[in-house]
Amino acid sequence: MLLERIYDEDLAQASYFIGCQAKGEAIVVDARRDIDVYLRLAAANDMKIVAVTETHIHADYLSGTRELAAATDASIYLSGEGGDDWQYAFDGVRLFDQDTITLGNITLRAVHTPGHTPEHLSFLVTDGAFSDQPGFMLSGDFIFAGDLGRPDLLDEAAGGIDTRFAGAHDIFVSLKEKFLTLPDYVQVHPAHGSGSACGKALGSIPSSTVGYERLFAWWAPYLAADDEAGFVAELLDGQPDAHAYFARMKRQNRQGPAIMGARAELPQFLAAQVAERLAADEITFVDTRHHSLVHEGTVQGALNIPTGTKVASYGAWAIDPETDHRPVVILADDQQMAKGLWDHLVRVGIDNVSGFITSIEGLPLFVPHTISPAELEDFDAELILDVRNKTEHVAGHIPGSEQLSAGRVLWNTQQLPQAGTIVSYCQSGVRNSVAASTLRRAGFDVVELDGSYLAWSNWRELQNA
Repeated sequence: MLLERIYDEDLAQASYFIGCQAKGEAIVVDARRDIDVYLRLAAANDMKIVAVTETHIHADYLSGTRELAAATDASIYLSGEGGDDWQYAFDGVRLFDQDTITLGNITLRAVHTPGHTPEHLSFLVTDGAFSDQPGFMLSGDFIFAGDLGRPDLLDEAAGGIDTRFAGAHDIFVSLKEKFLTLPDYVQVHPAHGSGSACGKALGSIPSSTVGYERLFAWWAPYLAADDEAGFVAELLDGQPDAHAYFARMKRQNRQGPAIMGARAELPQFLAAQVAERLAADEITFVDTRHHSLVHEGTVQGALNIPTGTKVASYGAWAIDPETDHRPVVILADDQQMAKGLWDHLVRVGIDNVSGFITSIEGLPLFVPHTISPAELEDFDAELILDVRNKTEHVAGHIPGSEQLSAGRVLWNTQQLPQAGTIVSYCQSGVRNSVAASTLRRAGFDVVELDGSYLAWSNWRELQNA
């Protein structure tokens, strides 16, 4: 058996390629939409992808199940659990608790593990060439290394009302009746790692075991004592902000993400072409440089989505393709860089990238307004806006500031003053630059606090020394 973990640092998301080397067949679980990585794995191992499946209707990224099935003619398998309200709207073989998928010597057995979502499945994997018992569990968003999937996302992202309590109960039951009945040696391979908003304290190690989690996970004492009330209270306490784009992911993943097919190379635009379309407000321009360079000068109306490991995350905070249909033009060094950025954006359904440009020279420029921590004290701000997560704000914030996370600002502009100046900050300045550029494009007057909360904290300490 071949088991490969494909990890996306951007969204802290893991998909899995499982192949039977004897028969040359493979299945992919929880695929992302830029599918070349799976096609390369199949080719390198002389395998054919014959099946694709997913653990649940995802909220944090757009599923690649349909994309990969269309490219490989693979069969689609989807959860049929969870009741009528949680059924997929596209075709696929429905899986119920204890149903199996077989590829040569390999068997995947579906285990209904609700709580994070009502339809959630985990998969027990048996390598029949080695044993007749499962040795691996693909736990999706049920079990993480040292943590559990959050049960409040349906409230936060799908319009649910107090579903978190039923979800937390279901996770307790899933742990008790499904997970803890497994042998300690079973390896656990989750769908997310550290940095994901699908839990509050995910570990950064790629896998765990049933035995390790049974002994050392934070929830283990509650299960050992059969203390459901204590478990629920602890699980629901301190969950991070759910990004607003999660609601769109839920809807699109349930309905069935659009199939892109083969994507042509992105054209490189000339400055005159981009300037003309900017003047007509026909495009969304994305400045991909570090915020320190953006603060020296950027394109008028540009969004700052910096290159690095969070392009999909930041892109989904700044662009809502359901309301903004203007094609995206990316600042990139070359075609290869532009394609890589586009790959990240399609993971969150930002497909409409029309091309790239290699320089901002010749475009209408704008210098974002920033102030120092010392200047903030006497600055006439209508609002001091903390765009960090609520847990960060509770841990310490600038007096008088209000919190609205960067992943929610675009969808909650009605909470902001419609006139006057907003001074915004995050922890170090990166998230703040994304949020500030998003708000400016939406028509708000935003001044960024230079160095953000870290700089303000250092300045405050010097004042008090």
